[in-house]
Amino acid sequence: MKAQGVALWLLGTALVLCSMYTHGFRRCLTSVDMHHLEECFQEIKRAVQTKDIFPNITILSTVETLRSVKPMDVCCVTKNLLEFYMDRVFKDHQELKPQILRRISSIANSFLYMQKTLQQCQVQRRCHCSEEATNATRMVHDNYDQLEVPSAATKSLGELDVFLAWIEKNHQETSPA
Repeated sequence: MKAQGVALWLLGTALVLCSMYTHGFRRCLTSVDMHHLEECFQEIKRAVQTKDIFPNITILSTVETLRSVKPMDVCCVTKNLLEFYMDRVFKDHQELKPQILRRISSIANSFLYMQKTLQQCQVQRRCHCSEEATNATRMVHDNYDQLEVPSAATKSLGELDVFLAWIEKNHQETSPA
């Protein structure tokens, strides 16, 4: 009888832990239209990348750690990179063409929406940052800081497809909470 009780308790505990793991960040990610984001980026990509005067330097592309981010760190890295784009790249980028500005603004609005959702997750303590996650985003900031601000902003905006692909890869089966 005790063996059955222990087995049921273990099964229940395993189900609760699995549920917490699978719902941890996935419940936090909002249903952002990735197709729209990618479309906006494609419309500005050529204009932005032609302004890039350092084609052999990358800010996001070579960050191997983005590819190896653990599932438990996806929320943190996403949150940190959204902040990076909102607080630095979009603010530092100087654009004169209104049609490009509108597309950048549309992307920024989508990022703001994702940021607000992730802030709710942080309040609920479902978005923990490990040392590896913090180091990954610190490398992005360090790469950015090695260039002059206008060049770094242009380069980061031109590499936005790397971040969008990473979001899509890590949240492709996500549905709203």
